[in-house]
Amino acid sequence: MPAKKTKKKTDKPAMKKSGPKKPALKKTSQKENTAAATADKFLDTIIKGDCIAAMKKLPDASVDLVFADPPYNLQLGQGELTRPDNSRVDGVDDEWDKFDSFKAYDDFTRSWLAQARRILKPNGAIWVIGSYHNIFRVGAAVQDTGFWILNDVVWRKSNPMPNFRGTRLTNAHETLIWAAKSEKSKYTFNYRALKTANDDLQMRSDWEFPICTGSERIKDDSGGKAHPTQKPESLLYRVMIASTKPGDIVLDPFFGSGTTGAAAKYLGRRYIGIERDQKYITAAKKRIARVKPLESEDLLTQPSPKAAPRVPFGTVVETKLIKPGSKLFSPRGNHSAKVRADGSLYVKDGDTEIQGSIHKVGAAVQNAQACNGWTYWHYEEKTGRRPIDFLRDKIRKGITG
Repeated sequence: MPAKKTKKKTDKPAMKKSGPKKPALKKTSQKENTAAATADKFLDTIIKGDCIAAMKKLPDASVDLVFADPPYNLQLGQGELTRPDNSRVDGVDDEWDKFDSFKAYDDFTRSWLAQARRILKPNGAIWVIGSYHNIFRVGAAVQDTGFWILNDVVWRKSNPMPNFRGTRLTNAHETLIWAAKSEKSKYTFNYRALKTANDDLQMRSDWEFPICTGSERIKDDSGGKAHPTQKPESLLYRVMIASTKPGDIVLDPFFGSGTTGAAAKYLGRRYIGIERDQKYITAAKKRIARVKPLESEDLLTQPSPKAAPRVPFGTVVETKLIKPGSKLFSPRGNHSAKVRADGSLYVKDGDTEIQGSIHKVGAAVQNAQACNGWTYWHYEEKTGRRPIDFLRDKIRKGITG
């Protein structure tokens, strides 16, 4: 019998003629579409109801920031508080601030924090404000729920209410806890914007603002306080500038008189409010309706250095903003170095020779472990000496158009 022909392994199967392969389109599930639509439905609105039940209506990973001003659970237990002239102090004695026990308050806190963390995006964050009555219990719950604390901030009140009984120190501050959703979250922090706002000094963790008085205080129909614990809008302004970007979604599960919504609208952010008391909702809606948002071009802030294009010192030399052979000087002028054609620096001090990058040489002349050569080394111009970082900024402006 004739030998059976076998197909060689190198033989290729016939290819079907076809046009260019189309890229696969990412399929969006019905669940994802429903979640997005659910979140959009509540944007720039106030959900009436219990905060925990209302948050359950929101989809997972749908908001960028949570700002929470929960009940303080003041536990006053001292009856009516009066001033020395026997006039009544309009404090917090509302039902929403009363809990049967610390355990009841802790259970409530952990429940709303769990919902807040669920609806935060992976790189989202939370701010919680409180007084000495509750902030330590809240702080423990924040950590137990899985958040990663970034800072605590002391809001120092420039005009605090005196301690009328004269039995304690004047309570002149409240504490804010700032936490990321998790330890690995790449949370928003507009460092340069805050530094610029603070006259080019790093923003500290103690902030001074007055409590709400005068025209900022929202009044009810009888002329009294619409809400007993209304926060100053300037406080929310700083929080949002620090930790959000225009267009971000900010959730406030204890909306009250709408300070978060007013600040969000003004700064081009979106908000979702949750409030169970209709009188507060009515006051908040009127307040927010009066806010005129800033123009988009006015919302721009100083960019973070990390977001700027990388510029090596060699580029400064290549573009002849500093020429090889030029001298650079330390801030006090007690050290100098010569620039070489490859962007390295050279120092000769007696028998000692040092050469390397702007950072390496800067550290060596100071006997330091590290040095930011961009701010340490200065170049000479007609008006005096300036940091070479100024030249890097010039190149970046050219790169970014």
